[in-house]
Amino acid sequence: MEDIQKQVDTRNIALKKVGIKDFKCPISVLDRENKSQNTIAKIDAAVSLSHDIKGTHMSRFVEIISEMDRISPENIEKILDNMIEKLDSESAYMKIDFDYFIKKLSPVTKIESLTDVKCYYEATKDEEFKFLMGVSVPVITLCPCSKAISEFGAHNQRAVVDILVDMNGLVWIEDLVKIAEESSSSPVYPLLKRKDEKYITEQSYLNPRFVEDVAREVALRLEKTEKIRWYSVKVESMESIHNHSAFAYTEKSYI
Repeated sequence: MEDIQKQVDTRNIALKKVGIKDFKCPISVLDRENKSQNTIAKIDAAVSLSHDIKGTHMSRFVEIISEMDRISPENIEKILDNMIEKLDSESAYMKIDFDYFIKKLSPVTKIESLTDVKCYYEATKDEEFKFLMGVSVPVITLCPCSKAISEFGAHNQRAVVDILVDMNGLVWIEDLVKIAEESSSSPVYPLLKRKDEKYITEQSYLNPRFVEDVAREVALRLEKTEKIRWYSVKVESMESIHNHSAFAYTEKSYI
């Protein structure tokens, strides 16, 4: 059959990325406690396309992704190399979104439950391999201004801490989750009894944080982590007394 994708294109425009988006499949990721964890991934995969080639072969992305086993930086680099070879390209890209589950004890009653963290790996391969790991961690922020000006109480809300890191060694997802939670007014928990709820409410009140405070606290902790060469931090607070959110962002410059 005729290979339409391989036909010559005369418009002289190269494309940075062509590929597939939101392809779902089961994967196994590294787990600090249990060595591996099975979850479901949503994958974007792409390659660059030369100016003189009409199109890429989309089915080959699915074939290559379907051969994946456990996901790790080393395995992802092999997948990108495979994409470059089989799709006759100069560069490849992949983003893998997945839910990661961590066991968590309620703060007072010590009841165990599972909490999920939104995570992703993002990788590119051209002349070199670049791998980034991202997490989105739900936390609580309590407003320092509200506490200072009120006779009693203060408004608080759920916030999300997004951390993206470039590593020169193994950094566990749990490490980044801990950094996010320790930088906030309080962690959130999937299961709380009344004693736990009382503790969280009072703990947040004693530890007020603006989104600016959380972003800076996260950055300070990441700076102390030797295995992280670059990071970005975004904190978004879904304000409980406003019909909008508040956010703060920072990142480390590459040296």
